[in-house]
Amino acid sequence: MRISRRAQAIEPFYVMEVAKQAAALAREVERSDRPMVFLNIGEPDFTAPPLVQVAAQRAIHDGRTQYTPATGLPALRERISDWYRTRFGIDVPARRIVITAGASAALQLACLALIEAGDEMLMPDPSYPCNRHFVSAAEGRSVLLPTTAAERFQLSADKVAAAWNTHTRGVLLASPSNPTGTSIATEELRRIHDHVRHRGGITLVDEIYLGLSYDPAFGRSALALDDQIVSINSFSKYFNMTGWRLGWLVVPDALVPVVERIAQNLFICASTVAQHAALACFEDESLALYEQRRAEFRARRDYFVPALNDLGLAVPVMPDGAFYAWADCSDACRRLGIEGSWDFAFEVMRRAHVAVTPGRDFGQATTANFIRFSTASSMAHLQEAVQRLRGLLA
Repeated sequence: MRISRRAQAIEPFYVMEVAKQAAALAREVERSDRPMVFLNIGEPDFTAPPLVQVAAQRAIHDGRTQYTPATGLPALRERISDWYRTRFGIDVPARRIVITAGASAALQLACLALIEAGDEMLMPDPSYPCNRHFVSAAEGRSVLLPTTAAERFQLSADKVAAAWNTHTRGVLLASPSNPTGTSIATEELRRIHDHVRHRGGITLVDEIYLGLSYDPAFGRSALALDDQIVSINSFSKYFNMTGWRLGWLVVPDALVPVVERIAQNLFICASTVAQHAALACFEDESLALYEQRRAEFRARRDYFVPALNDLGLAVPVMPDGAFYAWADCSDACRRLGIEGSWDFAFEVMRRAHVAVTPGRDFGQATTANFIRFSTASSMAHLQEAVQRLRGLLA
């Protein structure tokens, strides 16, 4: 069978490949005194709040499972609009919000609507690998620009301007970012967008971790800058609904019918049950619980990042959001007599029974020296992982 060049160009998602091997080893050691501690996948250990679960059950019981409009339930779009107003103090009309089958579908819709074959999208290195592949699926090309700790591993307006050429279509940013947990300063984002807009380009911002911000200097939506910015968001992270596959897209008014037309053909609509359930995310009881959980994620960060630094797994930039720690393992590799984060990840998995993610997925610049830890696991698991890592590196 002949496989398309497009499919062949998509690299494996190494995060999930490592996860498969970690799961296999976990089955072997599950009855030992050191079962596997998973710090490799960015999935909250919290489930959807009680009101959300009840709302899903009620929707099924009442038979509210038919297709919704391709843009989503009007009531859910209104709830999201209200959330932007109350949480971030910005006016995002419900008519500009499109409900999608997860943030992945939102990115696919945005890329298909805006990218032509041969267009180039500027992205930071490191960055989330699947975002590159959405660009490739639209027959565009991702151009990774190396970033530094001094830049918070984010693009700067100067780098965007220097890299811009006749093929450049725009930028695809993430704030807060996976794998670094860092955000773009508002003024720098403004400078980037001003340059992109001046060149007739597009600014796409992945904001799926926006609700999980811990620093008042950040935690602001890019949508406050301009109604021409395209924002991608999700119910997976802050709202703890990973497997429900529900997200949304905020687009300029002119783009709504375009995205709607593509969504009608590719997806029909997002899960109806998930949409009815998500309405309960915005009840006062649910929002209070989400804020408690955000505080817990922050406490985990505040414990784990200093612990990594003490172990010689230096985190060069304190994450201001999400639930990741992007740690330099160069010194640890020298102490263990191994080379690079790929080997380090498997050494830690085999000898300490701690699953982590090597930097290979996230770019090409210095990613071979970095490990991504997820702090989405419980504090007890993080403490156990630190103890095991200390024993391994001693």
